Amino acid sequence: MVALIKAAQLLLSLSILVVLHELGHYWAARAFKTRVEKFYLFMNPGFSLFKKQIGDTEWGIGWLPLGGYVKISGMIDESMDTEQMAQPPQPWEFRSKPAWQRLIIMLGGIIVNLILGFIIYTGVLYTWGETKLANIHPVNVDPALEELGFQDGDRVLGYNGETLAYYSDLRMEGFNSRVTQVDLLRDGKKVALNLDQELGQVFIDKGIRRPFSLLYPCEILNVDSASRADVAGLQGGDRILAVGDMRLPYFETVREAIQAHPETPVRLLVEREGKQMEMDAIPDSLGSLGFEVHSLAHYTDMFAPTQLEYGMFSAIGAGFNTASRTLQDYVRSMRFLFTKSGASQVGSLVTFGSIFDGGWDWEIFWRNTAFFSLILAFMNLLPIPALDGGHVMFTLYEMIAGRPASEKFLERAQMVGIVLLLSLMVFALGNDFWRLFTGGFG
Repeated sequence: MVALIKAAQLLLSLSILVVLHELGHYWAARAFKTRVEKFYLFMNPGFSLFKKQIGDTEWGIGWLPLGGYVKISGMIDESMDTEQMAQPPQPWEFRSKPAWQRLIIMLGGIIVNLILGFIIYTGVLYTWGETKLANIHPVNVDPALEELGFQDGDRVLGYNGETLAYYSDLRMEGFNSRVTQVDLLRDGKKVALNLDQELGQVFIDKGIRRPFSLLYPCEILNVDSASRADVAGLQGGDRILAVGDMRLPYFETVREAIQAHPETPVRLLVEREGKQMEMDAIPDSLGSLGFEVHSLAHYTDMFAPTQLEYGMFSAIGAGFNTASRTLQDYVRSMRFLFTKSGASQVGSLVTFGSIFDGGWDWEIFWRNTAFFSLILAFMNLLPIPALDGGHVMFTLYEMIAGRPASEKFLERAQMVGIVLLLSLMVFALGNDFWRLFTGGFG
């Protein structure tokens, strides 16, 4: 059921974005009296689920949920309609329009996606505001980061000499910025870590999805019946203070210590009703005892996050800043794509669908839709034939050189672009299937 809910959210989100993206091209084309022959949500090789002719345009829904398209008269696109291109140019065709008009038509979808991302973020912030947690708390670090000198209980002050204001910045800035120096507060003293490799590259190379997590008490909410915890005598309300000689009495450190001893006896220091006692327990083969703890939300008095509310005008400014920062972060993260481990993180629709909430949370839905809208704008601007950016590149060449590239060259370039994009889709889908089989989405 969770998978179906996520799939439905992804389908709705992409449908909204694709329709509005293609409308951007359609509106621009019609503004310059250019004929649009087809407007489709999803692809329709062979047949359509729905189609209706309205004026010069056939409006339809295809059966293959991979994007959508508009077929503009007199344009070399994915339809590869060479028969039409062999006829004399007509006044209503794309190829008959001045270069500056053709440039605007090709940028129409990208512009709409950029504006849409800004509008959605504005609406989200106006409706729900945002929750910010100050970066004043010590953290648990992924075990792979301990090799770099991080320790559980460190407080990360900042990167490259810049102070980080919010807890969420630890991961985002660590991934997106070129972090080679980390300033820590450890046992009341400042410590500087100088890294030989960018911190973001370490996240990718080591497969680290949660580099830092907040430290909160390991207080048991309930114990599974007949579990290893039940056999050991643990009860709801117990607080585990230590496993063996571990240093920090927090959930993450307790969990890691227990997981490190599958099918091996461990000594637990437990606090119950103000009294401390020791218990022996044996984790199962997965390193689990079978108890549930209070979630982070239970400790709001300990972390006291700040809820920011926005009026109409302040939401507009905050929405613009959020959209700009999100787009900049995404563009900066693209540098990892050209590394071996970075390429392995490329994902298809399965990856995009996995980030939606399993219970259909509208705030998360719209935030993801705004993010996808900005991604769609950026990816379509890449100078790859078969993408909008490819057409933009050739149009700019014509404006600078004073003559267009030959139609034969454009047809071949379009074919190369299609093959390249299909290859990338297959590669991304292969990555997703590998992660599904190996538990990478867990």
